[in-house]
Amino acid sequence: MNVFESNWGKTLSFFAVFVAALAAVLYYLENSEVDEIPRMDLNAMEENYRQKNRTCFILGASGETGKALLKEIVERNIFSSITLIGRRQLTFEDKAYENLVQKVVDFEKLDEYAEAFQGHDVGYCCLGTTKAKAGAEGFVRVDHDYVLKSAELAKAGGCSHFHLESSKGADKTSSFLYLKTKGQVEAEIEDLGFERFSIYRPAVLLVDREESRPAEWVARKFLCAVSSVLPSMSIPITAVARAMLVNTLTDGEQKVEILENKAIYNLGKIGDKE
Repeated sequence: MNVFESNWGKTLSFFAVFVAALAAVLYYLENSEVDEIPRMDLNAMEENYRQKNRTCFILGASGETGKALLKEIVERNIFSSITLIGRRQLTFEDKAYENLVQKVVDFEKLDEYAEAFQGHDVGYCCLGTTKAKAGAEGFVRVDHDYVLKSAELAKAGGCSHFHLESSKGADKTSSFLYLKTKGQVEAEIEDLGFERFSIYRPAVLLVDREESRPAEWVARKFLCAVSSVLPSMSIPITAVARAMLVNTLTDGEQKVEILENKAIYNLGKIGDKE
């Protein structure tokens, strides 16, 4: 067993070095100029935003992105009220979460829970599942039907800025169900006419957790090594959450904005610096 572990460790070390070298080459080929991350006084922006006394809701706070986003929002303390909308009550040990408002809804009967979506200035939607977990029909129901109906109720309830976590490659004309569904819901929410609609299209999401199988662990290490030098391939969940928060603080130059993986990564770095 010790010999196996030793050989396995050497193999992984060699693989990590190979990945780093490959990523550097790919990065050079993809982009010979490094994007300059814009300078922002995040503390001043946060304080200015607090003065606006705005409220928000989060859909999907039990998921990986939703949890990371909630943590960022609570720590930054930029909203006067935070509401979690979901199918079950969440429990938190940290006292920082004690003032959260939670609304439990039945996503199959969302029209009956319109009140939960009323009176919020900003909405964050991190709802999502996979075809592997829910089947094709279940995936479309969650990632399209639930998301779109939530957006409709949010718009009717007065939400002015709606944030949607989508996916890299989202395209309503795609032949792939996942990308097609993501693209369709983007387009249909855009048609609702929010004052500001922010779409985030992250690539492979990296979650900081221990994997139970060696193959998964190796895959995560590969993507982590690549993400810092080639941000078009993957991105940490925490970077997506920080990007959503930082983007909230900005005025926004367009009514509808699509942030691809690299833009998300750069905004996430801003949030990470503070």
